[in-house]
Amino acid sequence: MKRFLVHQCVQLVVVCLGISIITFLLLHLKGDPVTLLLPLDAGKEEMASFRRQMGFDQPLYVQYVRFLLGAIQGDFGVSLYMKKSAFALVLERMPATLLLTFAGLFMSLVLAIPLGIISARRPYALLDNLCTTLAVGGQAMPIFWLGIMLIILFSVRLHWLPASGFGTWSHLVLPATTLGFFLAPLTMRLVRSGMLEVLSQDYVRTARAKGVSEWLVICHHALVNAALPLVTVAGLQFGLLLGGAIITETVFAVPGVGRLIVGAIRQLDFPIVQAGVFLLALIVVLVNFAVDILYIYLNPQIRVR
Repeated sequence: MKRFLVHQCVQLVVVCLGISIITFLLLHLKGDPVTLLLPLDAGKEEMASFRRQMGFDQPLYVQYVRFLLGAIQGDFGVSLYMKKSAFALVLERMPATLLLTFAGLFMSLVLAIPLGIISARRPYALLDNLCTTLAVGGQAMPIFWLGIMLIILFSVRLHWLPASGFGTWSHLVLPATTLGFFLAPLTMRLVRSGMLEVLSQDYVRTARAKGVSEWLVICHHALVNAALPLVTVAGLQFGLLLGGAIITETVFAVPGVGRLIVGAIRQLDFPIVQAGVFLLALIVVLVNFAVDILYIYLNPQIRVR
């Protein structure tokens, strides 16, 4: 157990270093970052002064070490347009992004688990075929298109829910549904395959032979064992939801990190882009690390090994 935890911690540190390198290289992918950050009509003296001010005149490895030390301390520089700490601006928008991500994950589970159980109870029946069709259609739909369709239906035509903004639960329904419907098909298919395997086991047939109610057999005996892979998938989906939240926040005008990063990319405000990408990637790594630790306690076979 201790060896596994040490191995996971070492992997966590290595991945974080890789994230820091990729984030740092964002400024250098297109050549001299000074030409990107200054106006086109900037003179040579202004460019040289700005290069010294930002430290771009130093060797690349020196710039990276300085960036890494600053990232550890939460210092990614000052926004070029807002003139505030880039990390503080990202942290200010992070609660909205995390709330939307957790709401989307919850929505995907609420949609996927019942549909997966229904499909597994009567495989290849009419309901199973309808759920499978829904799953294929859900994975084929682009997030931005689904979000726009939901806005047209529930906001423009029915006037049930707000089309944009953030602040109340009603503002969260449409973007969370968009994210949840995008990831529900994968979870539904996983639940269906797991339930089909578990329902054919001897202990399930024994429970039914003893007269245990079908609801108890499904929820207590079958679903608990079939849901173990969902823990790992939920961690992976959390990262996908954070990435999908960038598009969803833009469509629904949610004041989150994704919308902030998109605006910063348009304005070439790289301190905000670096801070946002680094923090989002770090959250994904930490969530997957927590999932690995949680899976050890949920699956006794891994503890024994």
